[in-house]
Amino acid sequence: MRNKLFLVSAILFNAAVALAQEVKFEEYNLDNGLHVILHQDNTAPIISISVLYHVGSKDEDPERTGFAHFFEHLLFEGTENIEKGKWDQIVSSHGGSGNATTDEDRTYYYEVFPSNNLQLGLWLESERMLHPVINQKGVDTQNEVVKEEKRLRVDNAPYGMFIENIKKNLFNKHPYKETVIGKMDHLDAATLEEFIAFQKKFYTPNNAVLVIAGDFENDNAKKMISDYFSSIPKGQDISRNFPQEDPITEQINAKAYDPNIQIPATMIAYRTPGLKNRDSQVLDMISTYLSDGPSSKLYKKIVDEQKQALQVGAFPATQEDYGMYIVFALPVGETSLETLNTEIEEEIEKLRTDLISENDYQKLQNKFENQFVNSNSSVEGIANSLAEYYMLYGDTSLINKEIEIYRSITREEIKEVANKYLNPNQRLMLEYLPEQNTAN
Repeated sequence: MRNKLFLVSAILFNAAVALAQEVKFEEYNLDNGLHVILHQDNTAPIISISVLYHVGSKDEDPERTGFAHFFEHLLFEGTENIEKGKWDQIVSSHGGSGNATTDEDRTYYYEVFPSNNLQLGLWLESERMLHPVINQKGVDTQNEVVKEEKRLRVDNAPYGMFIENIKKNLFNKHPYKETVIGKMDHLDAATLEEFIAFQKKFYTPNNAVLVIAGDFENDNAKKMISDYFSSIPKGQDISRNFPQEDPITEQINAKAYDPNIQIPATMIAYRTPGLKNRDSQVLDMISTYLSDGPSSKLYKKIVDEQKQALQVGAFPATQEDYGMYIVFALPVGETSLETLNTEIEEEIEKLRTDLISENDYQKLQNKFENQFVNSNSSVEGIANSLAEYYMLYGDTSLINKEIEIYRSITREEIKEVANKYLNPNQRLMLEYLPEQNTAN
């Protein structure tokens, strides 16, 4: 009885904490199509200004991959009113920080400032949208930056090429088969006119969302947004009609070789639905159950108890159109990859066959409650979430409601989704090997 009372108390406490974290926001559109989201929080003198563009690697010409990631760098080069190379200096000299990220579906730029620099942040992002300078010198400079990044993070990094090998085997038709960083020969071959055309098509107000989160006054912020962004011309409408993948009905076997590793790895991947599909949240929960922390099923069994693996993990790579569910493990000593595959499949088969225990289910719920609270604990995190929920999910209010989806997932649903997507005939089995094994 004491355990049951404690469990009920813990659930009520977590629910109360989550409710206290409700994010209030206002959203509206400018005439040029720019979507604006405002989250006012005057508890600390900090402001986050961000712009998310609905453009990622999937939007590229297959003969010009890497453009979206390239523009992540290129649009820091300078504008008509910001001297080349001065962007970061302007931000840091006003006590701020900033960065950008790109993936398959979107590109996200942001700055965080003391709140008295809201106007500066809005000016910077309006300059990026309206007045970017795209010339051959800037293209050549960033081309070298991107090549160096690829050398460091992909070509010369241990296990740095595993995602690209998974993607090219899981996807045959959809542009998700390409990498975000792209092919360097595509960037080398691109003309200045092609870069300019890409910017004009995708980096427009009607393909973007502007988010302000933090310490500001609503009316003042709205006036500045209008002053800096309302005159930016609307871009062309963008239509997307990507080819659909055929279902995977037979196991795909593949090998990849990496000169930067000494220990081989097994990588098992499944193609899963896009992020708007409820099943993607269930798979997120399955991932946490299998490999989040030393008490998770795969880690406890293969690493801790049986000592067959140095490391094991599972994670869902959620994307707008399709997702990937990836399980990986690095063997210990003479343990074979086949043995690891067998042990991993045994745990996944249990998910397909049996309901997880009530105790494990409650642990999952507690973890997702904590993740929810932590994701809304900073203005930077809130700004990012608001932008992505609006642009990719089509529902900004998910910032408060998505936790309800996780709360409503049942043990029976976990079993059902495992049976729907995580079967042996639906998977890629990738042997990721040191390069010296090529001749074998």
